[in-house]
Amino acid sequence: MTTQTQTDLLAALTTLKTKEWVDLTHTFGPTSPHFFMFEDAEFKTLFNHDDGFFAQQFSFAGQYGTHIDAPIHFVRDTRYLEDLELKELVLPLIVVDKSKEAEANHDFTCSKDDLLAFEKENGMIDSGSFVALRTDWSKRWPDTESFCNKDKDGNNRIPGWGLDALKFLFEERGIKAVGHETFDTDSAVDFRENGALHGEYYVLEQDTYQVELLTNLDKLPTKGAIIFNIVPKPEKASGFPVRSFAIIP
Repeated sequence: MTTQTQTDLLAALTTLKTKEWVDLTHTFGPTSPHFFMFEDAEFKTLFNHDDGFFAQQFSFAGQYGTHIDAPIHFVRDTRYLEDLELKELVLPLIVVDKSKEAEANHDFTCSKDDLLAFEKENGMIDSGSFVALRTDWSKRWPDTESFCNKDKDGNNRIPGWGLDALKFLFEERGIKAVGHETFDTDSAVDFRENGALHGEYYVLEQDTYQVELLTNLDKLPTKGAIIFNIVPKPEKASGFPVRSFAIIP
């Protein structure tokens, strides 16, 4: 590494440190909201300071708290979490704000037309981007009852992506990954009607990842930020809690 390269890297870091950094990750624990088919997380103290040091054991599904899904989560014979390249995890970030729509209609399903309306106001969605759907659902965290938002028949009413919107993003705009504030890619109403998470399967079928249960999207600009998705590297993992954050220009 040359002195000039070292100088450039340090200068870049110095510049980044002058910007605003926004944590996009929920703190999670045994009582946090989670996908209904998973058991509650368990945190166990193995040793405390009376033993000389504090150490804990954690048990939870890989898709727990703010987390990243690797392609293998839904699609056979595809990449595990450890196979994702580092540069894939750092991307330009676009935030599609549909929070008013989600507030007015808890069954809101983001469509291609919604994205075209977004582009009319904000310009074309850039290829190579990470696109996050803002619904402000994260403000319901950590209240499980509010987050699941069940109707009188016991069905979740939670907004999400529509399959046509996802196909538009990947096939017509060439984006790299998506994220959202909810448990699933698909809206709860689409999941019930289809009997499957077609949107989530489609995203992971693109040989990419997604990040679920994001927070603080309301603190970000529509365009211009960069998202970092920092995650451990367990062997043959389909997903894992992630520390996502954004740097604002």
